[in-house]
Amino acid sequence: MTLRRLLVLFAAFLGASAADASGDRDGLRALRIGAPEAPAIDGVLDEAAWQRAPLYDDFHKHLPRDGEPAPRGLRTTVQLLVDDGALVFGIRAWDPAPERRRGQLARRDKVAADQDFIGIWIDPAGHGRSAQFVRINTLGVVSDGIHRADDDESDLGPDFPVETAVKLLPDGYSMEVRWPLSNLRFPYADGRNWRMMVERSIPHAQGALLVTAPFRIDALSHLSFLQEIAGMDATVEAVRDRGFVELRPELTVRSARAWSPGQRMRGSQAELGLEINARPRADWVFNVTINPDFSQVEIDEPVSQGASNVALSLPEKRGFFLESADVLDLPLPAFYSRTVNDPEYGLRATWRGAHMDATAMSLRDEPGGLVLRGRPYETLQYAQTLRTMASLARARWHQDGLLLGAFVSQRDYHRFGSNEVLGLDAQWRGETDGGVQHQLSGVAMASRTTAGFTDDDVPAKVDGRSGGYLWGKYLHKTARWWHEAEVEAIAPGFVNDNGFVPQAGIARITGSMNRILGPQSLGALELYEFETYLIVHEMRTLSDDMSGQRGGETVERKLRPGVWMAAPLQTGLWVELGFDRQRAGPGGRLHDTRVVNFGVETTPAPWISKIAAEVALGRQLDVDADRVGPGGNVILDVGLRFPLRRGWSLELDHHVNRAWVQGTLGQPAFSDTAWRWLAMLHFSSRDSLRLLAQNTWAARRDDGVTQLEAWNDRQIHRSLLYRHQWRVGRTVSFGVVDDKLPLADERSRSLTFKLQWEV
Repeated sequence: MTLRRLLVLFAAFLGASAADASGDRDGLRALRIGAPEAPAIDGVLDEAAWQRAPLYDDFHKHLPRDGEPAPRGLRTTVQLLVDDGALVFGIRAWDPAPERRRGQLARRDKVAADQDFIGIWIDPAGHGRSAQFVRINTLGVVSDGIHRADDDESDLGPDFPVETAVKLLPDGYSMEVRWPLSNLRFPYADGRNWRMMVERSIPHAQGALLVTAPFRIDALSHLSFLQEIAGMDATVEAVRDRGFVELRPELTVRSARAWSPGQRMRGSQAELGLEINARPRADWVFNVTINPDFSQVEIDEPVSQGASNVALSLPEKRGFFLESADVLDLPLPAFYSRTVNDPEYGLRATWRGAHMDATAMSLRDEPGGLVLRGRPYETLQYAQTLRTMASLARARWHQDGLLLGAFVSQRDYHRFGSNEVLGLDAQWRGETDGGVQHQLSGVAMASRTTAGFTDDDVPAKVDGRSGGYLWGKYLHKTARWWHEAEVEAIAPGFVNDNGFVPQAGIARITGSMNRILGPQSLGALELYEFETYLIVHEMRTLSDDMSGQRGGETVERKLRPGVWMAAPLQTGLWVELGFDRQRAGPGGRLHDTRVVNFGVETTPAPWISKIAAEVALGRQLDVDADRVGPGGNVILDVGLRFPLRRGWSLELDHHVNRAWVQGTLGQPAFSDTAWRWLAMLHFSSRDSLRLLAQNTWAARRDDGVTQLEAWNDRQIHRSLLYRHQWRVGRTVSFGVVDDKLPLADERSRSLTFKLQWEV
């Protein structure tokens, strides 16, 4: 063999090796394997299947400063195996400074940018409107949920039964993730190719986030950049007819005592509950919940209402309501699952096609919740003292850039009337040749209500009243500009007892202009991003003959110029001036409520997961007193993480929220304070002890002007919860709760034992 021939062969060998090392630049390719070849999930990539699986390592830097080259020495490779039951990912992450790696035990869904993690995003439908995702830190802690492209928001409620393992290495780490196909939702036939993205967070590398999808910073949603998975066709055909059934029974045993003046109560009870999740084939999912116990779902953080009488929405945390959140995907007023307080049972069915999907649910709700009815200046609240039926059906059709949907909702109070709502919604997205992106969304609803309440808040059937709701939003985005315009009109008679309508009888318009200036220098401070913006907002009343409300009355007006910037140490800062005006009630004065708003979020040290503060200072409206005084609203969140001996970890979260309006006598005329301290001691990824202390107190004092009656209200909560999980879906927990109303001399205590398992 000649020397020239040898050189040609050697060059070919080097070229092949380089191609293998760099991976498949066209996207991730899956390797189909049989059940006997499935690797053990131990974090070690030493099985024969991993030696055959194609490597992919084409990662791009997204944060900070999108588009810059990835830092040297932080190579990351991804491999994907597919069997009849699951997707199995193998990730190898190199790190030249492994001693600076950040990863500690934490609660589920608390894996954030302050930690080293691998994120996996999958869009099994392939249409780019939603994706299921999991993030796993270097100690195996998981965050997961659904991301929706329509509002570009993530919902951390859903929990997927992924199995994970991480192996720490001298030069980085390796990870294995097994994601069951039973928890991936995709059409039965004619579906698009599955699409995915893998991300890697490296906090010590200036907060770097590396991704396999080359984002554009001006994109309406990053889901449009997910890449197709090659080699999935045979897998989809093989598993689309497979049925999966999960039975999740639970046993709850509770002993409770309560004290109030002149009365003592004591009781014990044991209850069985059951969840059934069935997927007879790929496009159908059925969910059943019977007598669920939500008492140990983490309670909401207290939020100060300030001096406002308008209700605030709260996030959903209960699993039954989170299934098919991508299909339901309605603006907040249309469906608000927190209106269902304590279901006796619930049924839900979801169907997904290639271009259509639908979901329907019906729940029987026990008494004890609240019914919210909006007015222009307040949210009326009524006690739900009856069993009710809450039902909803939703269907939508989607094609490239276009979505059309419809829904119907009913709250049935039986002999005391009902509330029905019918709605249509649409969204269009498009992009011009010059890269300008547009999104236009709209919702129209009509309601009919015969369920009402007497002056004593007693349920009563009333003469039927109808009302309408209209909402529209336009978004325009380029590389340097982001504009939004939103309009909303809610008729005085519009009621949606399955939704969230804190105000009715109003019309509002909101607009914002954002100038994206990119990286900037502010003296010695280097800014990764810098934006200026202007927000304008106007809300006015609609006339209502029934209540006598006059139309055209300004409820609030806002003019807010501001700036936002991103800096090192994962820091975001914003400042805005509020040239605002507000009215407290019908016929009242339109007050000048100028404020300065500013906020910061940062992670300055490895043991600090987050410091976040939002502050508003200036002229604050006291609604009940119909006056303005100096005051403010301060929200502070501080998260701390400390590694302990024996592999234990301590997680501390602090939350403080205070709102106040100063009087003329040198003291606050009104104050509302909420404080929360949560400590989590993690013995392992399966064992934890949670201590929660939470206080709220509000008070009104003589303001020197209105002579309103003084009052005080205080609530104290303490709870301790131990939880052990020995397998996904199988947990045992024991909790102690102590609640007090000290000013009313009322107190309650309970002990709860809960066993949950999955069959």
